[in-house]
Amino acid sequence: MQTLQIRTSRRAELVDITAQVRDAVRKTAVSEGVAHLWSFHTTCGLTVNEGADPDVAHDIAWKLGELVPRDDSSYQHAEGNSDSHIKTSLMNPGATLLVTNGDIALGTWQAVFLAEFDGPRLRRVGVQVVPAP
Repeated sequence: MQTLQIRTSRRAELVDITAQVRDAVRKTAVSEGVAHLWSFHTTCGLTVNEGADPDVAHDIAWKLGELVPRDDSSYQHAEGNSDSHIKTSLMNPGATLLVTNGDIALGTWQAVFLAEFDGPRLRRVGVQVVPAP
């Protein structure tokens, strides 16, 4: 397993980590298989979505903030980041990517994002590549 470190700069943002994931996969020399990604945090997740237009990442972070507001008096978690935990559960802390020809297989517009909901912080993402049988 390889561990990526990603520094975020805002409380809520989607950070394109495609290049780091691609480098990690290429280092394994696995030609065909799957890459499992895992966030080691309870307040940031992973997703694949459009990477060509940065407005898409902005819109996702904005809409999740609207759906799950930061300040809600009904939250019981005392740390003040209940919304971050909920958004991470909605987003998912893991992702699985296909590996083909030694590289991650993404569609034309797809990118891999770390979805930060409690930043800015230094985040860790595990990358485990499993070869096809």
